[in-house]
Amino acid sequence: MTTALIFAGGTGRRMNTVARPKQFLELHGRPVIIYTLEHFENHPEIDNIVVVCIESWIVRFKHMLRQYLFDKVSQVVPGGDGGDRSIFYGLRSLEGKAKPDDIVLIHDGVRPLINSDLISDVIAKTKSHGNAITVEAVTESVVRLNGSDLVVEVPPREKMYSAKAPQSFRYGDIWELYQRAAKENLRFLDSSHLCSIYGVTMHTVQSTPNNMKITSPTDYYIFRALFEAMENEQILGL
Repeated sequence: MTTALIFAGGTGRRMNTVARPKQFLELHGRPVIIYTLEHFENHPEIDNIVVVCIESWIVRFKHMLRQYLFDKVSQVVPGGDGGDRSIFYGLRSLEGKAKPDDIVLIHDGVRPLINSDLISDVIAKTKSHGNAITVEAVTESVVRLNGSDLVVEVPPREKMYSAKAPQSFRYGDIWELYQRAAKENLRFLDSSHLCSIYGVTMHTVQSTPNNMKITSPTDYYIFRALFEAMENEQILGL
């Protein structure tokens, strides 16, 4: 079984929205998370989808799933305090349902500009190497500070990449790490960061262009412009 674990448990404080969380902001009348989920719903290699959602929005979200005719979403799980805790709850919901060798793709609900080819590449790399981290080459120099305002290192830019999503693992491997982190009360940024902390060898897949995460008002407007440009290309054949 191959599961897509979509976490959408955040409130979007940086988005400055009062009425609704960022994952439920709408474009052309449809919430952002619906655009994200469709990539996994329509992919032939995805068997199952688990969504981690803000608890107060679960009833409305389940209505959306019925409205947009999603068949693969088997569970909607309440989120936690931060993305790391939300993913923990999502992985925990698969206990007794997923086998250790099953594949789990972990993806942000507010990262809708991916495609089926990327999902296929991530699954293939996980099957052959045990995990797959989507990455994108940085376009500007990265500097490391000393904890204050002093630059202590400027790594060669050609070796620097941003970790994106989906990030994919064998279920048994990633669930063991999340349980270990929970016991040690360890907080971390994402699954690749967790793997790095525990010295896990990670393999990479090149991201699709514009694989952005919507976290601020500016991100939303960029997403809207990019989405409409891609729609125009399909319609006009540009």
